[in-house]
Amino acid sequence: MEDIEIDEVATPELDDPVLIEGLPGVGHVGKLAAEHILEEFDGELIRRVYATEFPPQVSVDDEGVAELTCAEFHAVETDGADLLVLTGDHQAGSNAGHYRLTSTFLDVAAEFGAERAFALGGVPTGELVEEYTVLGAVSDGDLTADLEDAGVEFRADEPAGGIVGVSGLVLGLGGRRGFDATCLMGETSGYLVDPKSARAVLEVLEAVLDLRVDYESLEDRAEEMEEVVGKIREMQEGPAVPDDDLRYIG
Repeated sequence: MEDIEIDEVATPELDDPVLIEGLPGVGHVGKLAAEHILEEFDGELIRRVYATEFPPQVSVDDEGVAELTCAEFHAVETDGADLLVLTGDHQAGSNAGHYRLTSTFLDVAAEFGAERAFALGGVPTGELVEEYTVLGAVSDGDLTADLEDAGVEFRADEPAGGIVGVSGLVLGLGGRRGFDATCLMGETSGYLVDPKSARAVLEVLEAVLDLRVDYESLEDRAEEMEEVVGKIREMQEGPAVPDDDLRYIG
């Protein structure tokens, strides 16, 4: 196959759609948020993007049928805005691959007339989070006002290491191509899949894009993760181990 191939599954007519990118990253925040949108609004699969930069593997469904790893675009129509939702299980395996794939993703978005893009992800805190804040970054300073009204925080030099992968390049490449691009990053410990952080990001999208999202299924996942978090806290607060009992095991 070619380095990148696109399968055209359907070509619906969309009205000024907004690109929503939710590929895997810290806490799977962006992926959870994007998949929840598809679950709530019943998105239509319109494009599959295959690339040699993805891992050499297939997924296997319940009937044993294999599908080559790919990223997918779904069209979603809501009362607030039409959306192009980009999801998948992997990102590229190299720096050059990130650039090539993101350029392809932006090509698809432009094909449908998108001029606005939101990259969704998480920013690690290194500790369990009690109150979930959403940090933002934009391709143009004129975009900050509406986001701040929606509760997004813009902090100098954060995230400390910059924004990597597709989310960062949606800002960088998207801005160069004329997209009004925003990255929304929910604070998360970085240790666990984080449905609560995904909800915080979705609540910002609700306010900015005038969406109406039901969170029942996401709350169920959050309750499951709370049990895990509770066990972690118990271990953190457990009795101290005497120094002479500290020894390498493995």
